[in-house]
Amino acid sequence: MSVPAIPAPRAAWFLQVAGLRRALGAILLLAFSAFLLMPLWTLLLWAVTERWLYPGVVPQQFGLKWWSWVFSNADIGKAAFWSLTTAPTVTLLSALVCLPAAYAFARFDFPLKRFFYVALLASNAFPKLGLYIAIAAFFFRLGLIGTFWGVVLVQLVNALVVMIWIPSAAFAAVPKELEEAARDAGASPLRVFFSVTLPISMPGIIVALILTFLGSLDESQATLLIGTPQITTLPIQMYTLVSSYPEPVGAVFSVLLATPSVVLLLLARRYLLAGYLAAGFKGG
Repeated sequence: MSVPAIPAPRAAWFLQVAGLRRALGAILLLAFSAFLLMPLWTLLLWAVTERWLYPGVVPQQFGLKWWSWVFSNADIGKAAFWSLTTAPTVTLLSALVCLPAAYAFARFDFPLKRFFYVALLASNAFPKLGLYIAIAAFFFRLGLIGTFWGVVLVQLVNALVVMIWIPSAAFAAVPKELEEAARDAGASPLRVFFSVTLPISMPGIIVALILTFLGSLDESQATLLIGTPQITTLPIQMYTLVSSYPEPVGAVFSVLLATPSVVLLLLARRYLLAGYLAAGFKGG
């Protein structure tokens, strides 16, 4: 007994018309862009608003009153000082500690190398808050609670993965033939590293440094647990402003806090698009 053939499903008729297909694509692109950009647009609008009452679609009064209020607030200046001192310190210390480790992972074989390499993810494999509480209990015994160095050390934990994985991939990508040729020409190992290995791997290192700086600048949970009330950075100050002051204050502060991240990411976009992040997660 023959089974009647089932007709193949036909695409919607409008997908067969080139003009309608392009229009549908444009509509979907606009909808997706609006979904992504609407929160940012609303934030920027609130940052220049002095009065916006329901049910108005747009603010009834624009102005920069809250910008002057934010810049004249002494607590915000103090928070900016702590943020702009802890983030560079964390970045510098992480480079001093992690770059030699990254080079060792990339160039040397040693027992349990793969285990230690993967173990770097341990700090990200569990809820961060539990890890921070354990660190806080340890820091309390050492007298580091509420201190600048306590905040720096706890933020270093977050920098381990980025500052080892990405530079390790960058070091591993340097052709060994170039290093061997330099050594054959009489260069010392130190000269080979600074003249050949480091310049070639520098883009990956720059990406890791930028991501570490931004991560430290935006970090809040660990700093809140370890540093407050003596050390209050900008993200922690933003929580206070958002919960205690009108919406424009939080919007202004969010714009100020996001500006360094946007600028640095734009400067590093060439390196970020070059695949160094993906290379870092291929393993050493």
